[in-house]
This record gives sequence, structure tokens and C-alpha cells, in this order.
Amino acid sequence: MLKLTHSRAVLLMVAVTLLWSIAGVVTRHLEQARSFEVTFWRSFFTLISLLVMLPALQGRGVFGTLRRGGAALWLSGVCWAVMFTAFMVAMMLMPVANVLVTMAAGPLLTALFARVFIGHRIALRTWVSISLAGLGIGWMYGSQMVGLPLSGTLVALCVPVAAAANWTVVQHSQRHGHAVDLVPSVLVGAVLSVLVTLPLALPLQATRHDLFLLAVLGVFQLAIPCVLAVRCGRVLKAPEMALLGLLEVIFGILLAWLGAGERPASAVLAGGALVIGALVFNEMLGWKEQK
Repeated sequence: MLKLTHSRAVLLMVAVTLLWSIAGVVTRHLEQARSFEVTFWRSFFTLISLLVMLPALQGRGVFGTLRRGGAALWLSGVCWAVMFTAFMVAMMLMPVANVLVTMAAGPLLTALFARVFIGHRIALRTWVSISLAGLGIGWMYGSQMVGLPLSGTLVALCVPVAAAANWTVVQHSQRHGHAVDLVPSVLVGAVLSVLVTLPLALPLQATRHDLFLLAVLGVFQLAIPCVLAVRCGRVLKAPEMALLGLLEVIFGILLAWLGAGERPASAVLAGGALVIGALVFNEMLGWKEQK
């Protein structure tokens, strides 16, 4: 495979965020599929894609990793399954912008989880950023409490919480000398998501048009970019990954606006600016400290 330099990794990560961001606009063009059926089919096509991609990229030994991965790999897989499932369900319950801005708080929640569960010290700048992000999310939802379903808000919050738990499990495992291969854990997440959502998705009502769009999401919005993001993470530092990951929020809101006419409310833009600004502030200072 082509050697991934730093500049190539940055460009590849930008492409990854663009692929991630298509979920909102694509789901707005579905005809019959709803809620858990959307999640089931996306996870199903992701699973099929990974079963083809992983042996091609890492050899058949990748499946042996599942047996040797230990509890950390399976816990990471559970977290991926929660993220896969909650993300799509939230997309069907709330505007795209609200879901994406809520997800943007993930890196700050990760810092908080790492402090509580594995004793990582949190710098003052991160506490300030967490406070600003909380204020931004409160502003975004506070002005829309009447119009937004509580269930949608809770489901959307499951995504950054599961992401924070995932990275905390991975960091804890690495500190104890047991590195977790995130690519097989993505496969575990896809399997669990399919098994959990299939009973809830019945009776299946997706049209051929829906299946085509959900196949696009499974392959190009989830399977391929997740594998590429893991590879980028071997070259880019955590602050760089977090900052580049914010492009998903920007791309996603723009695509939903331009491609589905879903214009974000002013409160979402203001609250989102606070969340993203807080993360940029924290990660830029952290990057300087590392240098």
C-alpha cells in the first residue's frame, strides 16, 4: 500500500470526514425505510464490506485477532455498535445539524471520561473548553425544547458518550500493555448492530431505492472511511485527528442544507460555534504543548 506521509494523511482524513458527512443528506431522500430499519441495513452493508475489505488489507489473520483481542476489543465493539445504531436513529428523529453538533462534544467528553475512570489529569484549558461546550449544547437545545423530541436528544447524546467510552477503554488497555486493533472492533460493532436492530426493524419496508442509498452509506459512509481513519490515526496525532474530525460537522450541515433543504436554526449555529470553538481552542493549545 502507498506509504502514508503526514500531508497525505491530512488530505485522506479530510476525505474521510467528507464521506462521513453524507449520512444526513442521504437519509433525507429515503422513501420507506425508517428508524431501526435504516440502522439495520446500513450496518448490514457495512458488515459485508468489512468482511471483504479486512482480509484483503490485513490478511485472513485479522479474524484471529477477534479471538485473541480480549475483553477490551469486545468492549470497543459494543461502543462502536452503540455509535452506529444511535447515530442513524438520531438522524431520523432530529435535524442533521443538531445531531452533528452534539457529536462534536465527543473529544471533550473523552477527556472527562479519562479523568474519571483512568485518572488522566485534565488541564485547565480542557476544563474551560468542557464548560464552553456544555454552554453551547445547552444554548442549542434550550431554545428548541418545545420543538425537539426528548428521545431524539437522548439518542444523539449516546453517540459522543459511546465514543468517549470507546477511547477510554482503548487507552486503558494500551496503558496495561494490551493494544486494541480498532479495525476488528469496528467489525464487531457492525455485527452487534445488525443483530440488535434486525428484530426492531421488522417488518422490513425499504424499497430498492432505499436499499441502494443505504448500501452507499454502509460502504462509503461507514466501512471505507472508518478503516481509513484508523490508518490515519497511525500517522496523525490525537489533536490533529480531533480538529480534522470537526469538518464532518461543517460538511454535514452544508450538505443537508444544500441537498435536502434542511436549514439549521440560528440557535444551532450559535451553539455549534461555541462547541467547535471550544474544541479548537483546546486542541490547538494541546498541539502546541506537545510540540
